Amino acid sequence: MIPYGRQSINQDDIDSVVEVLRSDWLTQGPMVPRFEQAVAAYVGAEHAVGVNSATSALHIACLALDLGPGDWLWTSPNSFVASSNVGLYCGAQVDFVDIDPRTYNMSVECLTEKLEQARAVNKLPKVVIPVHYAGQSCDMVMINKLAKQYDFRVIEDGSHAIGGQYRNELVGNCQYSDITVFSFHPVKIITTGEGGMALTNNADLLEKMIRHRSHGVTSKKEHMQPRSADEIWNYQQIDLGYNYRMTDIGAALGLSQLGRLDEFIKRRHEIAQHYDQLLSSLPISLPQQHSDVWSSYHLYPIRVNKNQCGKTQRQVYDNLLRNGIGINLHYIPIHRQPYYEKMGFSAGYCKEAELLFKEVISIPIYASLTNEKQNQVIDELKKVLA
Repeated sequence: MIPYGRQSINQDDIDSVVEVLRSDWLTQGPMVPRFEQAVAAYVGAEHAVGVNSATSALHIACLALDLGPGDWLWTSPNSFVASSNVGLYCGAQVDFVDIDPRTYNMSVECLTEKLEQARAVNKLPKVVIPVHYAGQSCDMVMINKLAKQYDFRVIEDGSHAIGGQYRNELVGNCQYSDITVFSFHPVKIITTGEGGMALTNNADLLEKMIRHRSHGVTSKKEHMQPRSADEIWNYQQIDLGYNYRMTDIGAALGLSQLGRLDEFIKRRHEIAQHYDQLLSSLPISLPQQHSDVWSSYHLYPIRVNKNQCGKTQRQVYDNLLRNGIGINLHYIPIHRQPYYEKMGFSAGYCKEAELLFKEVISIPIYASLTNEKQNQVIDELKKVLA
C-alpha cells in the first residue's frame, strides 16, 4: 500500500532524539524553546509557543483572544473538526463560511456577505479562523482588511502550510493575523510525532498562551499576586489552563526536521508538477494554485466529476484502495458531522464545501515518495478512469 502521506525520518532525526533520551530532560526542557525560536526565526514571527498538538495550539490561541460564552467563532467547513471544536471548548458558538470553488479555501466573497448579514443582526464573530487548505494560503490581505472593518481577530490555521508562502513571504509571520498555528503530525510537512505551535507578534498574547499551555500557572513575579512574606510562593495559578506542553523529545525531532523543511517543500513541488503534467489529459480536475501563493503541497486533491469522467467518486476511491493506493478524503464538511447536525446544521448550508466533499480524493504526496511509486499511482488512476 502506498500511503497518501507519511513522515520522513533519517539518522540525524534519530540521533537528535537519542541525545535527548540520554539527557536530564525528557519533558519540557531546553530543547522546546530552541525549537520555538528556530521556527519563529524561519517564518519571520517574533514569538512561538510549542504544544502537544495543533488542536491545543488553536485552543490556547482562542483563549488568549478571550473567546468565550456569547461570542462567535467562524471558520471553514473544509477542514478537520478541530478548527471549529476549539470554539466550542471555549463556550462560544460556531459558524461556517463556504469555500472558493477554485482554491477550496475560505471564500472572501462569502465572508464579506456573511459579515454584512451578521452586522445587521448584531452577531458578528469575535474570531475568524481561515484554514490554509492543502498548504495554499487563504487571501489574507482581504481577510485582514475585513478584520479591521468588522473588528474581529484572526487565527490562521496553517496546519497544512509550514514552508508555504503568501505574496513571497512565509506563512506564519502573522503579518495579517493575530496568531498562526502549525501542525507537526506525522503526515504533515515536518513532524514532532504529535505536536503543534502557535506563532504571534504580540507579547501579551504570547504570555497568555504560555500560561494556558501549562495549567494557567506562572512563576514570573510581575504576574503573581502578593502573598505573605513568610510563605513560599514560587508559582501561582492565575488562569484555568491545560497540560498542553510539548516534550523535549518531540522538540528535538522537530528541530532536526526543520533543517530539511526546504528540501521537503522542494520535493513536494516536484511531485505536484509531475502529477500536473501526467494527469492533465485525464477527465478529472487538478488543484489550482493562486498566483499569490507558493503552496507547501501538504495534499494533492483531485476532483472526480461523474459527468466529466463517467465514474463516481466512490468507484474511483474503492478501485484505487483495492489496487494498493492509499488515498484519503479531505474533507467531510464539519457541519455535516453528526455532532454538528445535532446543533442544527444540515446539508445545503455550505454548498461548495459539500460539492467538493462528493468529488474530492487526496492522492499520495510526501517527501519520500519515489518516482517509481508516484508513477504507480498515476498508472492505477489511468486504469480506473479508462
